[in-house]
Amino acid sequence: MSGVDSFRRRLLASAAGLSLAGLSGCQRPEPLVRVATNAWVGYAPLFLARELGNFDTTNLRLLELSSNSGSLMALASGQAEAAGLTLDELLVAREGGLDLQVLTVFDESAGADVVMTHPDITHLAHLRGRRIAVEDTATGALMLSRTLDAAGLRPEDVIKVPLSGPMLVHGFEHNEVDAVVCFEPHATHLAKLGARRLIDSSRFPGVIVDVLVAKRAALAASATQFSRLVAGYFQALLLLQTSPTQTTARMAPALGLSPPELTQALKGVRMASLDDNRAMLAGNPPGLLSMAQSVSALMLSTGLLKTTPNLADLVDPRFLPAA
Repeated sequence: MSGVDSFRRRLLASAAGLSLAGLSGCQRPEPLVRVATNAWVGYAPLFLARELGNFDTTNLRLLELSSNSGSLMALASGQAEAAGLTLDELLVAREGGLDLQVLTVFDESAGADVVMTHPDITHLAHLRGRRIAVEDTATGALMLSRTLDAAGLRPEDVIKVPLSGPMLVHGFEHNEVDAVVCFEPHATHLAKLGARRLIDSSRFPGVIVDVLVAKRAALAASATQFSRLVAGYFQALLLLQTSPTQTTARMAPALGLSPPELTQALKGVRMASLDDNRAMLAGNPPGLLSMAQSVSALMLSTGLLKTTPNLADLVDPRFLPAA
């Protein structure tokens, strides 16, 4: 697929040393750890951890980028040591030679990845011949592929329009596209413009899983910072679960949503608890390994991967806090 090939070229170009716009001024004084993120609703507890002071932002910083493509390029170009990615994007990165390991499973998308459409598109078959905006990422391509399968359509039956981040909303608002493959919080913004929810990730369980990844070398160099990051995240997640009204008010600004909108958006993800993480990362074999194998097979069948990536040492459970 040309979009995926284009994505790989950008990833490799970044690895070769191209700077990332907006981050080129960042240096790497030790022991600074930079975590690339974006406004995905599943990362909300990570932003809450920062707001609560659960880790020292002098030595550990969240880089808020517009998309996971930016996060991948930040990793590849040395502008970040860690990132929030989807499992399929991690597989693309490992296929491309990035030595990344999973430290935490954030969530499984259960409705927060969605296809939003103009009101006149009421059935999947109505997508035929329509302009569909989608991010040029593995997740976007995977979500579009599963949607077209569900509709009984082929890629050539629709007009793919590559857009990213806030431009997904802009394209719909200015009538440049008829449908948008997106995620929260963009779906909420599109709904305010009159878009309707056509299909979402609840139809595709186990396909879109969000994880915290880090470079193996960075883990060796900054183990203390990563332990604080993961511990701070789970402290924030526990607070979210026990005091949701108070915590959504603190998380909402980072995602550009109101507290009620964030509460609703969070219903589209299944947050992975510490116990879930122990099963998925510390099991023998790790539960995440079988999920990665299934997603890898799906991506190979759709051309999103050219070869099966090396899944050895996929996870590092050392940083999970004690129960």
